[in-house]
Amino acid sequence: MWQQVDFDTMVKLQDRIIGRFDGLTTLKIDQIFSYFSLWGSAEITVGICLVMVFISLIRRKWSAILGWSMIVPATLLEVFGKLMVFHPGPPRFFHRSLLPTSLPSFYVHTDFSYPSGHMTRTVFVVTILVILLIFSSKNIAPRFVALLLLLGFVFSMGITRVYLGEHWLSDVLGGGILGLAFGLLGSVLILRVKKS
Repeated sequence: MWQQVDFDTMVKLQDRIIGRFDGLTTLKIDQIFSYFSLWGSAEITVGICLVMVFISLIRRKWSAILGWSMIVPATLLEVFGKLMVFHPGPPRFFHRSLLPTSLPSFYVHTDFSYPSGHMTRTVFVVTILVILLIFSSKNIAPRFVALLLLLGFVFSMGITRVYLGEHWLSDVLGGGILGLAFGLLGSVLILRVKKS
């Protein structure tokens, strides 16, 4: 059942997105969406977490260091899934990504595609940021706008993974759940610092 849902979702999404952006060429849409591949890459997302670990280290917030470091087991579980769970990725004729990059993570390929690492890492970072926003700011309007932007970014990341033919819908959902679980765990550790 999931294989049919995965296939149908990808075909319909690729067809409908092209139809909705009549003013843009398919090439332009593919280029714009390809930038999400860069933003969700291991180098960018893990880099953000390493900066936060470094800031927490300077402030001697040991629990926050552990919280931001939760991206490591999340990424290891994602790689384990791609090595062990039999779930072949989309065929080459679905691929639409156009972003040439020399980042190392784009050259590492596993046999299978479940779960999406881009979604795992993006949802991890965004979950922590959303939780911190909810508990930090007293002004509702800017907080609400920031929350909408972060959630829109996660949604767009998921859509682009499927549209570009890099992952099936099930890969995206699996990566999102994995990132959410570790992001919530990381948030608990980081908020523990804030309350003490």
